[in-house]
Amino acid sequence: MTNIIYLDYHSTTPVDPRVAEKVMYYMTTAFGKANSVDHDYGNAAAKAVKQARQQIADLINASPKEIIFTSGATESINLVIQGQISTSLDYQIAQQNTPAKIIVSPVEHKAVIDTCKALVKKGLAEIIWLKVNQQAQIDLEYLEKVCADGAALLCVMAANNEVGTIYPIKKIGAIASSHNIPFLCDASQAVGKIPLNFQDWGITYLAISGHKLYAPKGVGVLVVRKNNLLPPMIYGGGHQQGLRSGTLNVPGIVGVGEACRLRRLEMEQDENAIAILRNQLQNQLQAAIPELVVNGDLNNRLSGNLHISIPDISNTAIIARVRQQLAISTGAACSSGVVAPSHVLQAMHLPENIIDGSLRIGLGKFTTQAEVEKASCILINTINEIQKLY
Repeated sequence: MTNIIYLDYHSTTPVDPRVAEKVMYYMTTAFGKANSVDHDYGNAAAKAVKQARQQIADLINASPKEIIFTSGATESINLVIQGQISTSLDYQIAQQNTPAKIIVSPVEHKAVIDTCKALVKKGLAEIIWLKVNQQAQIDLEYLEKVCADGAALLCVMAANNEVGTIYPIKKIGAIASSHNIPFLCDASQAVGKIPLNFQDWGITYLAISGHKLYAPKGVGVLVVRKNNLLPPMIYGGGHQQGLRSGTLNVPGIVGVGEACRLRRLEMEQDENAIAILRNQLQNQLQAAIPELVVNGDLNNRLSGNLHISIPDISNTAIIARVRQQLAISTGAACSSGVVAPSHVLQAMHLPENIIDGSLRIGLGKFTTQAEVEKASCILINTINEIQKLY
């Protein structure tokens, strides 16, 4: 594994060693249960959880009381979408079982789209799809129009997990607020990379995943604006204001808290450095491969995102040749081992040969200059070799 250059930071990040040290301490030394209040092991765990809540809240300008810990962003998203629609049941009955409307961006993560579709299948919801252009930008005029008709929920991510497009969340939140529509923002790719302001941007629910910002896998956060009650999906003890029962994952919670503290201190410097490396890699690839296409909004994208397409060359052909040297991904979503064209790229209405030739490259804080130089050479040589076969 150490011989493979890791450039798939949108998929997951390595745990920051400083975070790992904290996690290990709360796994092996201060290993108490946060709800065991009869001894100091439990008290130490409860104190650590409280500190983590504050660290997360400080990064996104929220109140610690609004922080709910989950197993990841997928669970957080399900809690909101299923819970919000459940609270709309009385309204549906009053409207002769009219399905609740959910306004959804078509380039959302599958955790959002699949959950909404499951509710549609049950007859509980109707999806109103937003419009996006070939840069994955949202049509805000159309958003305003559909919001004016009312809805039970609006779902728009903070930054796209494939092409890296960053969305104007403050403007979107203002539109949602003006029409009294609860707003779910999946911020998995954005937290710790770009500034976010939960308190002031009209966001009702914010989903965070620890493993996207140098914390461990299996821990996430749902930020719930005060006075927005959701029914629980998991019962058994009434933990976390009754919304999410179960023993708290103290080591993971400490890890995501520490990761947020570090991102708050280091985010700006790190992201500037990452963008420089990303631009260097992009320029080298474009110089050597003139037909290369860079996808997404090049003026508003994540610093570490480089989503490219080599027209008329299958991305799987490239992956097959570089997988022992580079960890990058195709533009395809893989579900249960079945590879299908990316719903994101399809929603952007990109040509088929661009979709088939798409590659997602993700850089992060541990990516080095030497790795970028080597990755550039590997990709250029590989693409040249494939082109000779055509």
